[in-house]
Amino acid sequence: MRGLRNLKNSKGESLPTKSVIALCRCGGSSNKPLCDGTHAKIGFSGARLADDSRDQRKDYVGKRITIHDNRGICSHAGFCTDSLASVFRSEEDPWIDPDGAQMEKIIETVKKCPSGALSYTVEAVEYRDQDRDPTITVTKDGPYAVTGGIELLDQRRGHGASAEHCTLCRCGGSQNKPFCDGTHWSIEFKDDTN
Repeated sequence: MRGLRNLKNSKGESLPTKSVIALCRCGGSSNKPLCDGTHAKIGFSGARLADDSRDQRKDYVGKRITIHDNRGICSHAGFCTDSLASVFRSEEDPWIDPDGAQMEKIIETVKKCPSGALSYTVEAVEYRDQDRDPTITVTKDGPYAVTGGIELLDQRRGHGASAEHCTLCRCGGSQNKPFCDGTHWSIEFKDDTN
């Protein structure tokens, strides 16, 4: 990665950067979040194995707001279900009720989505991206949260995905590499230093 100036740990503290750095993607580095070459020793593959049929955006139309969701690119951070369970109902079908809360609360919650799986439309205008400084945050025992429109070379983003933010796998287990698919939870990925 070249020219990254804003690299932060999960506590919001700045981490040192150089003109060129390599971030760990295999989950095995002893110098997390930086790569130490462990990927070569363990036979890590950065291949994307996800089922492309899951990369579909679904629209949930309400009276004042339409919520767009692509489960195929979700990192399962839980900000939506934890913040606004009246709208994002993990145990119900349909799982999103766009009339389940005030529009302002829904917008506030959708903006917390780190993967770009959620966006919304109000009065025929879709809101997908935000205006933030280019930053990579090493989340607690989870992915890299990328904001600010950092360009990912030679990577296809999911249908309807934000160009401004995404989550990148750092546990090595995602089927949707380089993007996070929430596998860090099921494999109990830990990084005690960040």
